[in-house]
Amino acid sequence: MVVGASFDTVEDQRQFADTEGFGYLLISDADKSIGRSYHAEREPGEDYYEYGLPRRITYLIDPEGQIAAVYDLAGQDLATHADQVLADIAARS
Repeated sequence: MVVGASFDTVEDQRQFADTEGFGYLLISDADKSIGRSYHAEREPGEDYYEYGLPRRITYLIDPEGQIAAVYDLAGQDLATHADQVLADIAARS
């Protein structure tokens, strides 16, 4: 299962998913509680902090609910990211 989360509102998430044609769940984390739990909230002095944007991080969570891999996307090539995650899932299967 793929789930995305951001600090946007439910309506913003809905519009984004519709525009982009996403086929997976998006969670509104407007109060940033999920982001804090997963260390995705930016700290003062970090790039984009003043905009209230979360860090771009992907977590691969195993069937037992444990974090199996963490991908910090800061400065990474987003075009190859999905392939890397899918390869890691295949390697664990």
